[in-house]
Amino acid sequence: MTDIDPAPDTLAVPGCPVNPDAVPLAGLEYQQTPSELYRSLRRRHGPVAPVLLDGDIPAWLVLGYTEVTYVTSHDDLFARDSRRWNQWHAIPADWPLLPYVGYQPSVLFAEGEEHRRRAGVITQALAGVDQFELARDCRQLAGRLIAGFAGSGRAELMSGYAHALPMRAAVRFCGMPDGSPETQGLVEDLRVSLDAAEGDDPVAAYTRVGERIHRLVREKRERPGPDVTSRMLTHPAGLTDEETVQDLISVIAAAQQPTANWIGNTLRLLLTDERFAVNVSGGRLSVGEALNEVLWLDTPTQNFIGRWAVHDTQLGGRQIRAGDCLVLGLAAANTDPQIWPEAHVGAENSAHLSFSNGEHRCPYPAPLLADVIARTAVETLLERLPDLVLEGEPGELTWRPSIWMRGLNDLPVLFTPVAP
Repeated sequence: MTDIDPAPDTLAVPGCPVNPDAVPLAGLEYQQTPSELYRSLRRRHGPVAPVLLDGDIPAWLVLGYTEVTYVTSHDDLFARDSRRWNQWHAIPADWPLLPYVGYQPSVLFAEGEEHRRRAGVITQALAGVDQFELARDCRQLAGRLIAGFAGSGRAELMSGYAHALPMRAAVRFCGMPDGSPETQGLVEDLRVSLDAAEGDDPVAAYTRVGERIHRLVREKRERPGPDVTSRMLTHPAGLTDEETVQDLISVIAAAQQPTANWIGNTLRLLLTDERFAVNVSGGRLSVGEALNEVLWLDTPTQNFIGRWAVHDTQLGGRQIRAGDCLVLGLAAANTDPQIWPEAHVGAENSAHLSFSNGEHRCPYPAPLLADVIARTAVETLLERLPDLVLEGEPGELTWRPSIWMRGLNDLPVLFTPVAP
């Protein structure tokens, strides 16, 4: 990880005082029923709520759809460079959220023309991924994964399928061997850095991720190929190796963890909601509706940290001070009663914020590639195992203990065994 020390002038900022009504972003309610907590926060605080991050660090959680859209559309007021933060004096070196907020010279923290340069490289590199070839590759990967458990009549789909497929697809289009132990280690370290469980060391995991991607970049400098990494390195913008490493980490992380949880959350919906029970088997329309409904109601990226106020300003009736941290409540915004007054989310509507919004949204065509991976994974599984059912009761499923990502711990299923 690169140095996360704040800029010298940031050190002089006293920082926002802790609001006595601030709510910790932690606890069992976040793990199992975050939507209820969002409703409670909205009733109590309105569209912008004072919250406490790990270690009782103060921040703002932006809950309203209009407010999240405003923040993400006004980079001049709410910017991405975390060195503006007025709380760096209170952040320890082993703070678990450092992989999220520690400044790195990547596209995630770049601003203005520099961000447009870096995002343009990613956009053109991803545009070189043929979507038909990606769908074909994903069908082949899905077939091999399914063959590994098809004969047993039961499987745990999160580790054995939902996480494995996008990982293999992502490392393949970035130019890495998808079955090597080193690649498997990379994926586990990405999981830890983005969604750490108790006992994990996200800072050390992120360091190992950077080391592996550095090796990949050196390999592709010497032997370029038809892959995303090589296209980034040969782009006319002339990214340095360090810039390419940082931006590749963003690409791979976005392609793997959120897409895996999108697959898992969609399978859960299809297997537990009676609206899909009649025509789920091979029902492509139902799969498409389920994928989009999940982005509204169970979006993989629940909260994103964050934006930092450039000046003192007002937002949602709150006084935001320069340097304050804002957490984007994407899941809360997607279910804002101001846009769904009768609590009915129209699954056919795609105006959700699951890929964020504004200049820093997930760069095109990344959402399309994620859709190809997720849709192919779900459809292929249902086609190969048409009588797939949940093992146990829906209420027995548990969610990972994360306020950032929404994904199941496991998804056990039963089906008629078939020859691999």
